[in-house]
Amino acid sequence: MSWWAVTRARGRLAYLGTAVLAMVLAVISVAIWTSPSGLVRQVVDTAVDAREAPSSMVEERNRLLDALVEVKARLAELESTLAQTEDELGSVAAERNAVAAELKTLQAQLDSAQRSPRHIERSNTPTPTKPGTQPAGLPSAPAKAELVHPDSPYFGLMTEQAPHNWATFDTVSQKIGLRPNSVGYFGGWDEPFRADAVMRAWQRGALPVLTWESRPISAPNNAVEDPEFSLPGIIGDTDAGVRGKFDDYLHTYARDIVAGGLPLGIRLNHEMNGDWYPWSERNNVGEPINGNRPGDFVKMWRHVHDIFTEEGAGDLVIWIWSPNITNNLAPANKEAGYLESLYPGDDYVDWVGVSGYLRPPYREENTKTFDYTFTPTLNELRAITSKPIFLAELGASEVGGFKAGWVESLFDGLAAEENQDVIGFSWFNLTVTSLVRGEKTTNDWRIDSSRDSLNAFSLGIRSSGRFQLAPY
Repeated sequence: MSWWAVTRARGRLAYLGTAVLAMVLAVISVAIWTSPSGLVRQVVDTAVDAREAPSSMVEERNRLLDALVEVKARLAELESTLAQTEDELGSVAAERNAVAAELKTLQAQLDSAQRSPRHIERSNTPTPTKPGTQPAGLPSAPAKAELVHPDSPYFGLMTEQAPHNWATFDTVSQKIGLRPNSVGYFGGWDEPFRADAVMRAWQRGALPVLTWESRPISAPNNAVEDPEFSLPGIIGDTDAGVRGKFDDYLHTYARDIVAGGLPLGIRLNHEMNGDWYPWSERNNVGEPINGNRPGDFVKMWRHVHDIFTEEGAGDLVIWIWSPNITNNLAPANKEAGYLESLYPGDDYVDWVGVSGYLRPPYREENTKTFDYTFTPTLNELRAITSKPIFLAELGASEVGGFKAGWVESLFDGLAAEENQDVIGFSWFNLTVTSLVRGEKTTNDWRIDSSRDSLNAFSLGIRSSGRFQLAPY
């Protein structure tokens, strides 16, 4: 996805932009306010009574006054730009410090290893490990059973680049005053397993949750048809002796997870009950999508799960089946029984997840509350399974001014007795522009999108009584 862009170039621009703007502001300020022959002095010296001054002096005075107004406006604009650049520079500085600290740690580890008589050359082949064990030197992590049934709920964040870069993640956490204990990120099937992402998450004591999409990571969200990644192609045909076209990739991916030795959540092909992804079975009028057939989603899920089990990754992966909330779906996608037809079965799922947003356009019946957004879907899920529920992707738009109230109702809902089976959530902390019913819409999903929204979140997560999070 385009959100995971590298910030190093932006950092250099931020430094350069700050220097240039500072210089421009200094020059303008000196020229306007301090120079003996500056613009202000010229205006004052020529501000004579129009009745006594020649017309040329009046014209010159007016010209200088107009110029003064224009320069003041430009000065205000530059000051605003400088403030924005300084904010960005602060984020870049935080990133630089984090990277420098990590480099220092790695250098110390390398120096220690080189001094050891047991030092051996680095190998390109990962050291094999037994399922559920961790290679030496890795951060500690709880066992899968403990993670699946936590003592207190998860608070996860999805930001632009975490866990590969913590700048935004840390900025938001600091504003809230609490440390998230989960981090969400995205991956495509054109990427290898990123052991570094999982390791960096556990170095922070945060459960990594990978939203793993069976398509290229750079694929646009509105690309529904992609025959290369159809469900029948992924499944293959065992009766005809045809392997799935991604079987080799899946076996390698699972083996690399085992070699890494650290647990993670995998949210495979989320929001499958919608009609906007190539792994969905039907569109908004019930027609097939991408050559997929009824029942193919379940077959695909079980096929991937079986390969991971075969490779010994079962003790390290929390499988998260995560549909979209049902209240705003097209009629064909919320027919009775359709959601259940997409469920792979309790033997193949550890958590059921949900994607849900407060987003425009708002229907007349939308109360802008937790109950409207989630309760109908939660009731459907509970009728299908008793697995723990994880709100795997959620957020609220500032459009309409309802966000702070919705955030308050979110934590009220999580505190309710009937929702104690909800074991956490992951907040989608980005600003995204997308097409909604053919119109381009920008939604600011960030927790700190406004002071009111940030305050509602900080107060809500503390007062809910369920979250046991370390202070930032």
